[in-house]
Amino acid sequence: MGSTSDKIKGLANEAVGNVKQGVGKVVGSEKMQAEGKAQELKGEGQQAIGKAKDAIKDGVDKAAGAVHRKI
Repeated sequence: MGSTSDKIKGLANEAVGNVKQGVGKVVGSEKMQAEGKAQELKGEGQQAIGKAKDAIKDGVDKAAGAVHRKI
């Protein structure tokens, strides 16, 4: 999965998690609130993975560019 895909799925999970938490609060369901929080945290993790992939790719690209310039 690419970094953009990770970030998009992360945003979606975070949004759905927030909605679940809100609905759970309105209907008085602690279970739904907990599920929403778990999904929100999953989304945050997915976004972090996407950002880490971007950072690694940027580092590899810079290193490759530096090596290429020296050759």
